[in-house]
Amino acid sequence: MVSVAELSTSDSSASGLGARARRVLGRNRIFAAVFAVGAVLRAVTMLGYGPAMWFNDTYQYVSVAMHPRPDVIRPSMYGLWLALLKPFSSFTLVVFLQHLMGLATAVIVYALLKRRFGVPGWAATLAAAPVLLDAYQIQMEQLVMSDSMFTLVVTGVVALVLWKRELTWRVGAVVGALLALAALTRSIGLAVLGLVVVYMLIKRVGWKPIVAMVIACALPVGGYMSWFAAANGTFAMTYSDGLILYMRTASFADCRQMDLKIPQELDMALLCLDAPGRKGHAQWYLWGMGRGENKVGVSGEVLHRQGSKKFDRERNDAAGRFAKRAILAQPGDYLSVVFTDFMRSFAWQRTEFPEPKTYSQYEFRPDGYERLPTWSTYGGGNAGADAFRYEQGPPETNVRQPWANIMAGYQDVFYLRGTLLGAILLVGLYGLVARWRRLGGPVLLPWLGAVGLLLAPAATAEFDYRYVLPAVPLACIAAAITLRPRSAAASAPTSPDAAPSGR
Repeated sequence: MVSVAELSTSDSSASGLGARARRVLGRNRIFAAVFAVGAVLRAVTMLGYGPAMWFNDTYQYVSVAMHPRPDVIRPSMYGLWLALLKPFSSFTLVVFLQHLMGLATAVIVYALLKRRFGVPGWAATLAAAPVLLDAYQIQMEQLVMSDSMFTLVVTGVVALVLWKRELTWRVGAVVGALLALAALTRSIGLAVLGLVVVYMLIKRVGWKPIVAMVIACALPVGGYMSWFAAANGTFAMTYSDGLILYMRTASFADCRQMDLKIPQELDMALLCLDAPGRKGHAQWYLWGMGRGENKVGVSGEVLHRQGSKKFDRERNDAAGRFAKRAILAQPGDYLSVVFTDFMRSFAWQRTEFPEPKTYSQYEFRPDGYERLPTWSTYGGGNAGADAFRYEQGPPETNVRQPWANIMAGYQDVFYLRGTLLGAILLVGLYGLVARWRRLGGPVLLPWLGAVGLLLAPAATAEFDYRYVLPAVPLACIAAAITLRPRSAAASAPTSPDAAPSGR
């Protein structure tokens, strides 16, 4: 039997936890209120658009979950995470966890700014608000896509590096492991590793945390690449990087300016495009073969005319070499398309880009959704059948009222306008300039991270609205640190602008 003393101890413990929770909520009332609104909006989304929402890339992730493998198109970490959840047979669980990831990202932003940098609670809440309240952020979490996981991990990396006054080798190892997770979720995570290394060198943290970070990142990434080599014959992460860069250059590449040598460079010459009929968006050149568009001579179809297997080593290598030659031969044209795409991030009004069907997949649509496609997938299956087998039931988005209309109406108004994101980045840029003697201080890492996450897709693939979302929390962190009152900086637990030291 349980003694009276034990019951008293248990009650006392519960009472102590309750009192502590009330104190925490009392000190963070504004954030708690906004957090609650964000949680309610996510609950309404799940009620209105269950079990999940779907995007073109989703079906490949589900295919990896059903047939675990190193995928040739994109790193497989997210698909393997879906595989871990497969025993539950629930896309509802998948998106519920992704909503928790979004909420956790906001908590990280708030806690970093308030606890580490002494930013007032209302200002730290304002910095976290885009993650909590942006309708497109919430909708992205409802999609079976890797972006919520990637955003959480990258924000966590930046917060951990900024939070620690002394970056020990143990901290470096944790940061490296998180960066490996980011890289195996989206390839751009490796670029974030380079950015963090540069930041640590500038801050002179010592060699131990840097080496530990690089090793902790390299081991899992190298292990994955070895798995890829065993399955596909090449030590790599994908067979798509060259093809994606090819689609970036396809809208302007002119083989007459590239000085291709025939027959030595015939594999690249076969990728030349005809000038007439060039499409206005780059993704068409890799993904856009439509029914009735397979006539020889239609630009963009070259990847589809050379056999049924698009993503293989030979074609990827040839496409990569072609793209690099086009960039060197036409640097002005390349910089022009990159700049144009980069600036799309800062438009006040969203437009249907890259084309209406893709854009519509980022919208809450209360009028309903079509059935899942029957594209062929790995192992002789098809996209819709794989999703059905994962869910063990109908996986199509089921629109329920009035919840669906609530979120559709909310999305029309409540989202971070691109122009406001540009203003937030300009505030961070001011913070860099004001701290030029300290090379930007703590503003440097989140600001460069945000700009890099916006610029990298424009430089290597093409602008897409979902690529903007991971940059938002980093941009808000940089701006909030810049605008914190001097009294807040003085009262912070440690001086955030001081360079950390290693051990």
